[in-house]
Amino acid sequence: MMRSWGNRADTVVIDEPFYAFYLARTKKDHPMADEVMSEGERDWPKVVASLTKEGLPNGARVFYQKQMTHHLLPEVAREWLLSLTNCFLIRDPAEVMASYLKKNDDPSLEDLGFMQQREIFDWVREQSLTVPPVVDADDVLQSPERILRLLCQAVGVEFDPAMLKWPPGLRETDGVWAKHWYGEVARSTSFQPYKPKVVQVPKDLSKIHEQCRECYEHLRRFRLGS
Repeated sequence: MMRSWGNRADTVVIDEPFYAFYLARTKKDHPMADEVMSEGERDWPKVVASLTKEGLPNGARVFYQKQMTHHLLPEVAREWLLSLTNCFLIRDPAEVMASYLKKNDDPSLEDLGFMQQREIFDWVREQSLTVPPVVDADDVLQSPERILRLLCQAVGVEFDPAMLKWPPGLRETDGVWAKHWYGEVARSTSFQPYKPKVVQVPKDLSKIHEQCRECYEHLRRFRLGS
């Protein structure tokens, strides 16, 4: 999705701006953690200030901020979110876990971000008295243009066909961690065709999977195109 929005001429993107703060606070043993913390901002109020300042570079009109919900630890104030247009991308928990397990074989519930996503979604919905747009990754793969048009309409931005195809390779706007995590993204030039998957969740992670699925289904009720 960041590639899609980043290919618009009127858009600037930022990749996981709270990651350095998150690693510094939690001491998680992530790949390239020292480099991430060295390159990124560890002071969350400064991150918030950079995300909410007025004016965008190069005359851009859209500021696409890719956030990971588990990076927004409880100590990070939520009020600033109301100054932004919040959208929530959801994905089947079994697929998320299968992807995560390729890099980390012992995820906790908090590592996967579903609980935090539900908490933030409900907070934004209650505070703004509106339902933020929810996009399911499977829906995007099955019908990219349809879902992107619905999303653009929901956030008040004109759809741009450039969102459907982009050049391969890494970007200057990718986080420093891209060379470790973004192999498939770097090779992509469009949304991959949808292929139904049957993913077996390890038995020792079944409870975590159930908790994640409850959160996923909670947001899925509000997804665009349903």
